[in-house]
Amino acid sequence: MIQKQNIDAVFMGLGYIGLPTAAFAASKGLTVLGVDVNPTVVETINRGEIHIVEPHLGELVKKVIESGQLKAAVKPQIANAYFIVVPTPFKQNHRADISYVESATRMVIPYLKAGDLFVIESTSPVMTTEKMAALIWKERPELKDKIYIAYCPERVLPGNVIYELEHNDRVIGGINPESTQKAIEFYARFVKGTLHPTNARTAEMCKLTENSSRDVQIAFANELSMICDKAGINVWELIALANKHPRVNILQPGSGVGGHCIAVDPWFIVSDYPEQAQIIKRSRETNDYKADWCANRVIETARQFETANGREPVVACMGLAFKPDIDDLRESPAKYITSRILSESNAEVLVVEPNISEHKTYNLTEYREAYQKADIVAWLVGHKPFYDIQKDNSKIELDFCGIRK
Repeated sequence: MIQKQNIDAVFMGLGYIGLPTAAFAASKGLTVLGVDVNPTVVETINRGEIHIVEPHLGELVKKVIESGQLKAAVKPQIANAYFIVVPTPFKQNHRADISYVESATRMVIPYLKAGDLFVIESTSPVMTTEKMAALIWKERPELKDKIYIAYCPERVLPGNVIYELEHNDRVIGGINPESTQKAIEFYARFVKGTLHPTNARTAEMCKLTENSSRDVQIAFANELSMICDKAGINVWELIALANKHPRVNILQPGSGVGGHCIAVDPWFIVSDYPEQAQIIKRSRETNDYKADWCANRVIETARQFETANGREPVVACMGLAFKPDIDDLRESPAKYITSRILSESNAEVLVVEPNISEHKTYNLTEYREAYQKADIVAWLVGHKPFYDIQKDNSKIELDFCGIRK
């Protein structure tokens, strides 16, 4: 049992980043309390189990729970360091919603004491760290200049989180040099990657820049795929050949861009700097449009099938997650495409997602069964099991993620 007086770190948020980070820190000898407002999540973790899909995370959580290095709770306790690892979605106007960051900050304010470290890891608009510092000073003026406040964005890939938490470089920016150094000293206890010091604003913009850069590169590939479809060119062959050039590295197209980072973060820059962020905005719109383009292709193909065959087709939507081999459906283009096909076509739609067992909205079908029954197969996500399905030439296959390349 973790005692209130000897907690090294509290992690606010036990989702796709918070839980792996808390468990990994605990595995390196830190005494960690993970906090989540969902009691079911807390109960699951305290049983040594996990509520998300991430390789090797289950064994790690079980180990640190059993050793007592990690415990989950619905409220924070007194500790030496506090980490905010909660979602930052965007609102309908594409402006960042930092209400979760503020709520988590307010939860820890009563527990802060002189000498503590407060770090935001959640992807945030520039100046968010300073806003939370101002909030802390307002609520606890006696702590002004007596605690250390910094921003350190996560930089991991779902499906490989545990390895990357340990080995990836980190950018750490404090509201002053002392806060930067204090945060670096803490992360050095469990991160082997290089810790790069900067200030809070630069660290915040660095995270947004990284994901916006990826979005722009993916937009080029997605735009190219639509051009190639119009021109009757195999985009996968084209990209493979173009990449033979020593200074060309085109990414692979897909059904759009999803997830809580790349599909969201560029809007934080666009909303704050609309006149300057022209390429970033256009790329974001291109990647959003790609999902509509894919949905339109499937719907039109279903209509053509019905006209030619005198019956409604069976359409298999292969994948719901935002990327291969995970269970994360946040901002997923595949999910959006599936929803449009269900609502705008007369087809019988079989929904497939091998990484989840059930869904509140969709009735899921086993992937081999769905392929066998389908007249039209829409490959939306490149999950590994899909590559093992032998092609049946009697079926119409719309490949948006390179399964048949």
